[in-house]
Amino acid sequence: MWNQPYRKNDTEAGPRPLYPMMLEPAEMRWAFIRKIYSIIAVQLFATIAVAATVVTVHPISNFFVSTGAGLALYIVLIITPFITLCPLYYYYQKHPVNYLLLGVFTVSLAFAVGLTCAFTSGKVILESVILTTVVVVALTLYTFWAAKRGHDFNFLGPFLFGAVLVLMVFALIQILFPLGRISVMIYGCLASIIFCGYIIYDTDNLIKRHSYDEYIWAAVSLYLDIINLFLALLTVFRAADS
Repeated sequence: MWNQPYRKNDTEAGPRPLYPMMLEPAEMRWAFIRKIYSIIAVQLFATIAVAATVVTVHPISNFFVSTGAGLALYIVLIITPFITLCPLYYYYQKHPVNYLLLGVFTVSLAFAVGLTCAFTSGKVILESVILTTVVVVALTLYTFWAAKRGHDFNFLGPFLFGAVLVLMVFALIQILFPLGRISVMIYGCLASIIFCGYIIYDTDNLIKRHSYDEYIWAAVSLYLDIINLFLALLTVFRAADS
């Protein structure tokens, strides 16, 4: 009995560290990660429900595009997520205000996503959803695997920030001087690559750097990465389908 070998997965020994030289208890970090992905799952289900309602109930989408009040409300819904981020920055630790603001942020963004999908074919939406799901799951698993082997992706931060600036200028140029379907596809491809990088970067931060009271910001970051990846892929498939 006393000569039994040590087992790495012994429950009494506790979970293994998520990455080399991990100083915090692995149980607490895993609990934090589960909390983040639970919040993101609720956000995604809410987004799917709201967007599906907007797409399937045609009077809703018609109201937004055929009336002046609808157009004004559409602009408000687009601006609301960005406005909500400001109070969310100050109240992200204050319960339940942080969850209320997160709900407003998610629902308003879901309406914008739904209105984008309302005028897109179901085939394009399905292709974008499937590819987004596969990419997000694969990149998440890869990041956890890489972190366990000592890889660090913190160096991606400055490059991704610069890439987003280029993407914003590209979008502005496209709005002012439309360059055609090929440029739209190029924009969508670049955006897809950039937000794939953000998924890896933010997942790595979730594993190593976010403190336990930053669960709202961690959830918002990954949620935005997933939504932006979906919209980028939607842009590519829609341009290719036209």
